[in-house]
Amino acid sequence: MRNKKFIAMMLCTVMAVSTALTGCGNSGKTTGDGESSSSAVYRELYSSESSTLNYLVTSTIVEQVAGANCIDTLVEYDSDGQLKEGLATEWSYDEATLTWTFKLREAKWVDNTGKEVADVTAQDFVDALKYQLTPEYESANVQNLFGVIANAEEYYNGQVYKGGADEDGTTWKEIDFSEVGVKAVDEHTLTYTLAKEVPYFISSLVYVVYMPAYGPQLEELGKEFGTAADKMYYNGAYYLAEFAPQERHVYKKNTLNYDAANVFIDEIQNIYNSEAATIGPEMVKRGEIDYAEISADLLDDWLSNQDTANLVSRARPSTSYSYFYCFNFDPQFDEEYEPDNWRKAVNNENFRKALSAGLDKTKEVAVLEPSTPEDYILTTVTPFDFAYNADGKDFTTIGAVADLGDTFDEVKAVEYKDAAMQELKAEGVTFPVKVLMPYNPSTVNWDKECQVVEQQMEALLGTDFIDIIIEAGPTDNFLTEVRRSGKYAFMKCGWGADYADPETWTDPFYQAAGESGYDAGYKYAFLANAITEGTATAAAVQEYFDKVDAAKAITVDTNARFEAFAEAEAVLIEHALVVPFSITVSPYIATKLDVFEAQYAPFGVSKLRFKGQHLQDTYVSMDQYEANKAK
Repeated sequence: MRNKKFIAMMLCTVMAVSTALTGCGNSGKTTGDGESSSSAVYRELYSSESSTLNYLVTSTIVEQVAGANCIDTLVEYDSDGQLKEGLATEWSYDEATLTWTFKLREAKWVDNTGKEVADVTAQDFVDALKYQLTPEYESANVQNLFGVIANAEEYYNGQVYKGGADEDGTTWKEIDFSEVGVKAVDEHTLTYTLAKEVPYFISSLVYVVYMPAYGPQLEELGKEFGTAADKMYYNGAYYLAEFAPQERHVYKKNTLNYDAANVFIDEIQNIYNSEAATIGPEMVKRGEIDYAEISADLLDDWLSNQDTANLVSRARPSTSYSYFYCFNFDPQFDEEYEPDNWRKAVNNENFRKALSAGLDKTKEVAVLEPSTPEDYILTTVTPFDFAYNADGKDFTTIGAVADLGDTFDEVKAVEYKDAAMQELKAEGVTFPVKVLMPYNPSTVNWDKECQVVEQQMEALLGTDFIDIIIEAGPTDNFLTEVRRSGKYAFMKCGWGADYADPETWTDPFYQAAGESGYDAGYKYAFLANAITEGTATAAAVQEYFDKVDAAKAITVDTNARFEAFAEAEAVLIEHALVVPFSITVSPYIATKLDVFEAQYAPFGVSKLRFKGQHLQDTYVSMDQYEANKAK
């Protein structure tokens, strides 16, 4: 019910804006001044540690939680997905100058004790953006500003190349930051001037890239910003009172926040335990924590036991995240896994298509959702029910992606395998090709998913063709140590939307001409390597990049824009440069929160926020979940 409301309101919104355990689990009653008559303390385990609190540089969800809950954005989305005021109370757009103007409310910065530090001003947004555009700080989000904020890319590359030419031969001259399209007109008036028409700009404001930071602190700390609880200031619903890596994180309600009356949980305790997935459910039974995932192997026992049946509900369904399998075109893994052999194999289209057609998604998703796995399967990278064109058509039903269908096809998989073996033997490839497939041990049941994939694909394609090697990666900094370092061959990856437009789903793959170095390092699969190395895959990758360029250039005609992005995505999938997989399976959980009270949007950081939620005295049952969903 609520998802449908969101879709309708999202369309209206776009048109409108364009013109150690302590405390207790009691749910506190909130008075008019935002203070609670009794303390509401929410307790949850975590198993994967953040390497930074610096929301201005990180692109990983686990590291964006602090920013999401402790830093307010210009706009917000409510629990029904409707746009509302945040730090900005009003905004307007001047089409002639491509300039958005925001009027800011009175707000405060506080430190990690909740003590007032300074007023929030427009300059804090300017300083935060400048920090991200400073190459030495290595922001993984900076690419989101390129081609959106006027002269953002020019300023950044001007500092990188200092009048020199990039790999594409483009000369980048240094320009002054005053030429970048962000200005503090006065303390409470902020403007962003765009590089071109950006139809999704307002929705992107709930992403970390547009969050403010206290300028004097940024200047003082530089790279040290966000490395500890006392190394950043807070203006959001909570402040981080304690950050003890691999021990606990403690968030406390910011009573000086402008919207404190709508913050109903007084304290959030995240307690580290490397075995959280196993220990969490047992601690729920004892009432020691307020949230845990109930894995598929426990679910039947919990639902059949009268002591636990009413403790189980589900997470809110979401199309904000897409999972897909990536082929790594720049293997950097150990010699024992034969990276050179993999490099040859992965640049053969029939080899990739054999793996793509040979992956039975339903069997893998059934590890997490045995009842209705087909409900979560994707035929596209862009999820269904995410974006709609001017006629209200779902992106996945438009143009070239409409008829893609499921990639899994046993007959074709064997045909592709036979063709690939013949072609690759001529190139000196040895068989079976070793396929390194890592997983994060802290992700519930990912190891079991990998086992299913190995058994299913090797049975179908044969161990004379592939040898899938499952390897546990590190629990901390998994993305940096594995995916970003190119230490995988074939791996399930994921991406969360940053704004309400199909362009957001190109971000993991598309690489602009001349984009290189750290900025390109976050690109999944390292597709551009096929071009720079002149492999057989180069033409397909270039076709995808060119079609993305063409789609991005269409900024006014929404229908044409969606058609163009559909063409680009179809190239990505038809050439098996990526294998679409699934949306997030709504996990079975035990929780004392009504998940439908939380902020909701299928992009940005809204879903990470606790603001607006009440801590209940008991765990939510499935009946309560369904009743809450229907409201």
